[in-house]
Amino acid sequence: MSETHADNVTRVREIAWSDCTALLARYGLELVRVADGEAIPGSFWGETEAGIIGHCVYARADTPVHSLLHEAGHLIVLPAEQRGDVHTDATDSIDEENAVCVLQSLLAERLPGYGRDRLFADMDAWGYTFRLGSARAYVEQDAGDAWAWLQQRGLIDADRQLA
Repeated sequence: MSETHADNVTRVREIAWSDCTALLARYGLELVRVADGEAIPGSFWGETEAGIIGHCVYARADTPVHSLLHEAGHLIVLPAEQRGDVHTDATDSIDEENAVCVLQSLLAERLPGYGRDRLFADMDAWGYTFRLGSARAYVEQDAGDAWAWLQQRGLIDADRQLA
């Protein structure tokens, strides 16, 4: 993604690091803080984007929260025994990618001071593209297959809540 969107999204420094750490720990993941200005290990997009290696999600203070949640989502949807094989690029699966976009909206609700509304605005500002024109429209009106994918894997319940 492009740094041209840098001022339009919520950064990790704007919420509590401890809340992010606790959320990821719930799924057996470790959040690793990268020093300001250092390259983020395992970052597919580079720049400020979160990275993933094994059971770890890497982020800096200037990492977009939506990026941290998205990359964590890729690890969350994998069985724990497969996470160790992940380095930088989580998947080539369109179904998984769609499911992770939905999952990150649920995870956003678990971060005090962030939430779905802010996540959707950040995703749109960053340049995610969806058929219906926005992240909110995708999750709420066009993601039936992604919701089903998450439910089949036991990540959400029948009420579309985190399991």
